[in-house]
Amino acid sequence: MSPPQILLFTRTTGFRHDSIPAGVAAFRELGAAHGFAVTATEDPAELAARLPDSRAVVFLSTSGDALTEPSRAALRAHLAAGGGFVGVHGAATTEYGWPWFGDSVVGAVFDGHPALQPGVVTVEDHDHPATAHLGDRWEFTDEWYDFTANPRGRVRVLASADESTYDGGRMGADHPLVWCHERAGGRSFYTALGHTDESFAAPVFRRHLLGGLGWAARLPEPPERSA
Repeated sequence: MSPPQILLFTRTTGFRHDSIPAGVAAFRELGAAHGFAVTATEDPAELAARLPDSRAVVFLSTSGDALTEPSRAALRAHLAAGGGFVGVHGAATTEYGWPWFGDSVVGAVFDGHPALQPGVVTVEDHDHPATAHLGDRWEFTDEWYDFTANPRGRVRVLASADESTYDGGRMGADHPLVWCHERAGGRSFYTALGHTDESFAAPVFRRHLLGGLGWAARLPEPPERSA
C-alpha cells in the first residue's frame, strides 16, 4: 500500500522567503518520520497533474500570481472532492487577483507586517492537532502578519497574536494568526507563522505543522511525542 501523497508548492512571483528550503526540508523529514510522501514543485502544471492523487497540498510561503488557469481549476476540484489545503506564512500573500483563494481557501488576505521580532501567540483552541501540544502562551519570533479583514466568524480560530507583546500590530485585541475551516469543501488549515529558518528547525513548530497537515489531509494522528 503506497503512502499518502502530500504536494508541496513553493512558487513565488512576488517576495521570496529565504526560509523556503528549510520549510521543504522540514516537511520531507516529517513525511519520512510519519509515513507520508512529499513531492515539492514550483511548476503549476505539475501541481495540476499531481493534485488528483494528493491527500493535501501545502502552499509554503508562495507569493504573487503563482497559479495558472488550469492549476486554479485543479485546486478547486481538489478541494471540492474533499482534498486538504495547508497554507504556511506567505500563502496569504498569494493570488490577490483571485478573491476565492483568499476568502475560501486561505481564509484571509495579507495586509503587511511590522519588523521581525519576538512576541506571544495566544492559543485559543487546544482541541486541534496543530495546537494540542501548546500551552496557553507560545513565545515566538516572527513577522506578525496583519490581514485585510478579521476572519473570525468564518473560520475556527486556533491561535491569535497578543499585540501587547510586540510593536506595530494593527488589528487590535482580536488578531487571529492560525485557523482552519472547510469553506471550499475540503479541509483548509492556515498558520501565519514560519518566516525564519529557525522556526522550521524547532520541534514545537514542526509539531504545529504536522498537526495542521494531518488534520487537513485526514492522516492518522501521531503518537504523543515530539515531531
